[in-house]
Amino acid sequence: MKSLVAFYDRGAALAGGRIPEAIMLFLTRIALAGVFWRSGQTKVIEGSLLQIDPSQYDLFASEFSGLPLDPSIAVPLTVVAEHLFPMLLLFGFATRLSAGALLVMTLVIQIFVFPDAWWPVHSLWAALAAVLIVRGGGLFSLDALVDRVRAK
Repeated sequence: MKSLVAFYDRGAALAGGRIPEAIMLFLTRIALAGVFWRSGQTKVIEGSLLQIDPSQYDLFASEFSGLPLDPSIAVPLTVVAEHLFPMLLLFGFATRLSAGALLVMTLVIQIFVFPDAWWPVHSLWAALAAVLIVRGGGLFSLDALVDRVRAK
């Protein structure tokens, strides 16, 4: 029994090392960024750089009418946020801020737009964001590089 526990402890120590954690945080950043990036891409004209599809204003006015913001404000804000924060996450720059912003967006979507989607969709997004808020971008991030430069 002791050898089994020791084997488990060695495996847990190996999995909890800096490199496995860095890989996990990188994958978490990609997963959360991908969700919001793809959503943002549905709101812009294909092939354009953030040119908002005019139909989004009608969609926000009708299907997303529970939002506390007027569509003329909510649509551009959403388009910018769904492109900016995923890009920052991808590079691991301002990771905690970006994950926090996407967590707020998740909660807004949950409360005002799709209140029945907590399980399993929004809870997963919230969990990914929470991991990044708590742990940061990890070793493979611009945040880590900035920290190393600042430490010198």
